[in-house]
Amino acid sequence: MAGKLDILVLGINYAPEVTGVARYTTGVTRRLAAEGHRVQVLTGFPHYPAWSFSPGYESGWRRREEHGAVEVVRLRHPLPRNTRGPARVVMEAVFAAQARFGGMRDPDLILVMSPAILAVATALSRRGAKDAPVGAMVQDLYSRAFPETGAMYGHGGRAVARLERGLFRRADGLAVIHQRLKDTLTDLGVDGERIEVIRNWSHITPPSGALRAETRSARGWRRDEIVVLHAGNMGHKQGLENVVEAARLADEAGAPVRFVLLGDGARRPALEDLARGVARIEFLDPLPATAFTDAMAAADLCLLNEKPGLAEMCVPGKLTSYFAAGRPVLAATDPRSGGAAEITAAGAGVLVPAAEPALLLKAATAVCEDRAQYEAMSRAGLAYAEATLDEDEALGAYVDWALSLVDRRRTLVGSAR
Repeated sequence: MAGKLDILVLGINYAPEVTGVARYTTGVTRRLAAEGHRVQVLTGFPHYPAWSFSPGYESGWRRREEHGAVEVVRLRHPLPRNTRGPARVVMEAVFAAQARFGGMRDPDLILVMSPAILAVATALSRRGAKDAPVGAMVQDLYSRAFPETGAMYGHGGRAVARLERGLFRRADGLAVIHQRLKDTLTDLGVDGERIEVIRNWSHITPPSGALRAETRSARGWRRDEIVVLHAGNMGHKQGLENVVEAARLADEAGAPVRFVLLGDGARRPALEDLARGVARIEFLDPLPATAFTDAMAAADLCLLNEKPGLAEMCVPGKLTSYFAAGRPVLAATDPRSGGAAEITAAGAGVLVPAAEPALLLKAATAVCEDRAQYEAMSRAGLAYAEATLDEDEALGAYVDWALSLVDRRRTLVGSAR
């Protein structure tokens, strides 16, 4: 084994952000530190999912923080008005450039949380005297995200694919969150032997349901209405305009369905404008952990909604919470998507085509009317979360993978000598 190491982690998102990749970067680094390694994180100023700097972080260019045994160095970067395409690249380029010259001088291992692929280039340039191995923890793929979300096509999209392929080929190893991403990377030209599949874990404790009635009453959710809850980012790839239109149709039909959009994101202001005058839709700000779990338990269905054409860029992280919540998943998504594959494998929900609001509304009612099917899908989601989304197992796998990169690199260097 590699022994106790100096480990440098690059990732633009970190705690106190609680959604998106930040929770996984935070979990992995804390586990490595708990194993006795010296861990330093180079990250950005907290801004996600609101895309505005969090209170207390509005000024300054660099700051150091102690998060338990993990040293965190924050580097300021611009925030794009348009969170897609070139503006996003500029933000990540500034972060990657600052990370090139900051933090730990000569680590034994460098880990990068991707997306933010430009940080992989920074890591590769910082191997140092110890010839540190570089491992990339891959949550999304920009080579698929840009064309699938409409952010970049043609020459620009092909350039991103070449960059991603080149950087991942040069990394010592990749950890991806799903077999679907591994298959996409091998198709891109990355050696499958260097790709490890390590599943994301669920962050919520299965709710008891004991406070269901109280939570619904406090939220103003009636007993006789079907609450369909979307939890998480409200960005471009979610395509939540579809949900607003479904709620508008519910108004017109007098259907007992309430759509709840819980969270924040770049598209939330536009969605709220679009939803003016629509009675059967509600926007909720992000909730603390306990209240979030209670809201999931009080809902009838958990909603995954994506833009048409999203197929290979990612596997939605919100599904880990949805399955653990013990509520069926209603998914408006491309049938080729990672989300569709995951829901089908779990047997924990129903699929409808993306951007078909009438079908979304119809399915919400149909799922709740068939109580036997409803209960079966609820149990299947819980069982799937227990079997495949265990936090301790995932973190242990990340530690083993990270240490194996060091051992492999040292073996290769020793053989060359």
